[in-house]
Amino acid sequence: MPKHVDPDVRRRHVVDALFRVVVREGLQRTSLRAVADEAQLNIGSLRHYFASQQDLMRFAMQSMLDRVESRLLEHVERIGDLGSRPRPERLRLAAGFLAELLPLDEHRRAEVTVFLDFNTAARTNPAFGDLSRQAAEGTGKLVRRVLIRLDAAGALRPGLDIGIETERLTALLDGLSLRAVLHPEILNPQTCADVLFTHLDDLSMPAGTPGSAH
Repeated sequence: MPKHVDPDVRRRHVVDALFRVVVREGLQRTSLRAVADEAQLNIGSLRHYFASQQDLMRFAMQSMLDRVESRLLEHVERIGDLGSRPRPERLRLAAGFLAELLPLDEHRRAEVTVFLDFNTAARTNPAFGDLSRQAAEGTGKLVRRVLIRLDAAGALRPGLDIGIETERLTALLDGLSLRAVLHPEILNPQTCADVLFTHLDDLSMPAGTPGSAH
């Protein structure tokens, strides 16, 4: 890295290096030295970001949350008004939006790995509880928002309990993420995406039903 570099560029460089090490070694075994070596930086320069293993783990989790949030905001802009779109496109857009939470490529696999490792640590370390809870609540709110938008667009079957369906879909996303990271040879990215779309399709108004398509 050059001596004079934009702080945001340096931060992204450090985060990328950190995520690569986490994927290889696991978050709890990732050391400052390993991240410094991966980023080709002097370990002293990393003290700007974290001074301890706990700081490193929180930094990784917060960086993951920031990245996902940034992508989702961009995705929302592209979706626009679901009500103005045909039924198949509504489901495709909603599935694509939620798929940002799944390990469907190298970048998202690294993020989900950080997420899983951090939450495993948070189970026994109260210092991580706030970020773990923030992530869990954020996923639930996001899923609920998507279902409400689909419902408002007339895309969901009448009579569905949005609260229950939010928990079902959130659990599905969590399960797919865990299974795909732990056993990628069993659950590949395409199957992940297909399972998500099929679930949304099962919740949707059947094709040909008044209000289900334009």
